[in-house]
Amino acid sequence: MRLDVYVNYAGTCEQAFRFYEQHLGGRIASMQRHREVGGDNVPPDWGDKILHARIEIAGAILMGADIPNAEPMRSAYLTLTTDTPEDAERIYALLTDRGEVFMKMEETFFARRFAMLRDRFGTSWMLLCERTN
Repeated sequence: MRLDVYVNYAGTCEQAFRFYEQHLGGRIASMQRHREVGGDNVPPDWGDKILHARIEIAGAILMGADIPNAEPMRSAYLTLTTDTPEDAERIYALLTDRGEVFMKMEETFFARRFAMLRDRFGTSWMLLCERTN
């Protein structure tokens, strides 16, 4: 058994996955477009939008699709744990560019670095560099 995460995007799935591939070391395993399958459930101009995509990031699987009128993630976060505070800071800078910060990157009682944000694609993230004793 395995637990994966599926995120719906309002037309930016491909941009998000390509960004994660480039900047987070992800590997896109598949990307299928609405036009490849057909159907009446999406607007005609959505043929090139993503029907289903799959990317592996840091050993985890993230799947996604473009869905008309999809809302940004609320109350759920992808949590990315880094090995160093420098990695956390680098990724924070990338993901907050044109994003929304809920909790700025800082040291906490439980982490060397911790932040909560929503990136420009509507994906909510927690960044964590744990304390090691």
